[in-house]
Amino acid sequence: MAVEFEAIRTEPAYRKVAEALMERILDRTLSHGDRLPSETELARQFGVNRSTVREAVRELQGNGLLGRHRGSKLLVVTRPETDHVAEGVSRALVLHDVTYRDVWEALIILEPPIAEAAARRRTEADLALIVAAAANFAARNEDTVSAAFHATEFFRTVGAATHNRILMMGHEPLLQLLDSSLQDMMDKVPQSRARIVTAEKRILEAIRSKDAEAARNWMTRHIRDYSKGYEIAGIDLLSRLEG
Repeated sequence: MAVEFEAIRTEPAYRKVAEALMERILDRTLSHGDRLPSETELARQFGVNRSTVREAVRELQGNGLLGRHRGSKLLVVTRPETDHVAEGVSRALVLHDVTYRDVWEALIILEPPIAEAAARRRTEADLALIVAAAANFAARNEDTVSAAFHATEFFRTVGAATHNRILMMGHEPLLQLLDSSLQDMMDKVPQSRARIVTAEKRILEAIRSKDAEAARNWMTRHIRDYSKGYEIAGIDLLSRLEG
C-alpha cells in the first residue's frame, strides 16, 4: 500500500508573529505589565508589515495576553482575567449540551473539598468576603436573578479562600452555569431561598471556626439540597442547560 502524506500547513504570518510573542510571554521573558515595542518596531524586528503585527496583537488581546492602559497606545503584557477565560469555557460547555445533572455532579465533586480547604486556609479578609456574600443573599433574594447571583457569589468567595489558583480558575465556568440553573429552580421553588440561607449560615460558621470536616459536610448537604430543589421544580436533570 502506498504511503500518503498530509499537505504541509502554511500558517499566516500574523499567526507566526502571535506565537513568537506568546512564547516570550509564557516563558516570562515578557512579564505581566511589561511594555512591548511599538507596532512599527515590532514590524521591523519581525520583518513583516505593520498590518501583520496589528493582526497578531489583536489575536493576543482577544486571548487576554496583551492590552493597553486607558488613554494609551502602548501595548503591555496582561494576564487573562478569570471571568474572561471562564466565559469561553462555559459557552463551550453549553454548546456541548451539558445538563443539569452534569452541573450537579460537578458541584458535589468539587464544592465539599473546596469548603474543607477554605476552612483550613481562610484569612480574616477571606472570611469578611464570605460573610458579606451570605448577608447579600439573605437580604437580596426576592428577585430571582439577584438571588441566583448572590448564591453563586457565596460559592465564589468560598473558592477564593482556598488560595488555589487552579481551583479558582477551574471553578468559575461551573459557577457561571450554576447561575442560570439556579434561576430556573428558584422561579419554581421559592422556599429554596430559606434553605439556602440556612445552609450558607452553617457553612460560614464552620469556616469561621476553621472546622474543615463540618465545612465539608455542610457543603455536601447544601449541594444535595439543590438536587431536591430541581426535583420539586419538576426539572428533568437530563435536560440541557440553555446559555
